[in-house]
Amino acid sequence: MAEAWVTLSTNDSYSVGALTLAASLRRVGTTRQLVCMVTKGVGEGMIKCLEKKFDHVVKVEELDSNDAANLKLLDRHDLGITFTKIRCWTLTQFTKCVFLDADVLALSHCDELFDREELSAAPDAGWPDCFNSGVFVFKPSVEKYSNILKFAGEEGSFDGGDQGLLNSYFHEWATKDIAKHLPFTYNMVASATYSYLPAYKKFGKTVKIVHFIGATKPWLVNFGNNGQPQIGTSEFHTKNHLQLWWQIFSTEVKPMLEKSTAFVASHQSYGFMSIQAAPSFTTSPPPPDIPQDKRDDWEKGSPDYTGTASFNNILKKMDETLTTKEK
Repeated sequence: MAEAWVTLSTNDSYSVGALTLAASLRRVGTTRQLVCMVTKGVGEGMIKCLEKKFDHVVKVEELDSNDAANLKLLDRHDLGITFTKIRCWTLTQFTKCVFLDADVLALSHCDELFDREELSAAPDAGWPDCFNSGVFVFKPSVEKYSNILKFAGEEGSFDGGDQGLLNSYFHEWATKDIAKHLPFTYNMVASATYSYLPAYKKFGKTVKIVHFIGATKPWLVNFGNNGQPQIGTSEFHTKNHLQLWWQIFSTEVKPMLEKSTAFVASHQSYGFMSIQAAPSFTTSPPPPDIPQDKRDDWEKGSPDYTGTASFNNILKKMDETLTTKEK
């Protein structure tokens, strides 16, 4: 039986993230199948787009924690519907899967995750004794799904979302088997480049998956004419990864959306970034002897995104930054 990467989309806006995630997995050469679970919030036009990028698009019914009190503590009332994520255990046509939130991006080949056992996950940056449920290895099972669903009904979730629920259910993760602790590089929150810069400079080159946690998602960010994200100074540390996300979106996803009715529906309903105003990008290697961007250009957010700052060169630039010794 097959193995698969699994994600979830509950509306057209998150579907943009799912499509970009799928494109990133294809780029890094995964050999596993791609599955996207969708709820009734995803329009038919967007489902047709998802079917072009995923091997399987599976319609599921929504689940909701209805836990307003805990969600208010997080200031994230949208998280209740993430309970739907546990339906991934019903995908019994697969022997093993890795779940990825739609707001993550694969930076390099990471099929080795399928060698891990259930429930393998990386520590959460906010509370490392909990795992972050944006990336985890699991084995589909109707019995396990039923048990988790029953547990959810009896115990609920301490944060109102799927992460609180899954951490309570798989409560032994923190102490029992260190082999089920994935390195942070398999689920690095984008803010880590700011919160612990020395560690990022040492280990950042080995990052496999980056996670855009929080309410502001890449598809909700406005990008300027040069492809630079229009973000505040407090979010500046996420700039490089946002640019990588945009490069993949603009080359692999945007052209397909523009030809689909999904663009009109999504743009009007969810107001994600202006696709029509987006610049064109290419991932082709730049011509030889092209002038190199200066460090100041990168720090000001104004390098040439259609030349030396194309997708491959942004990766190279990040690698150079990581290997630069502190002065």
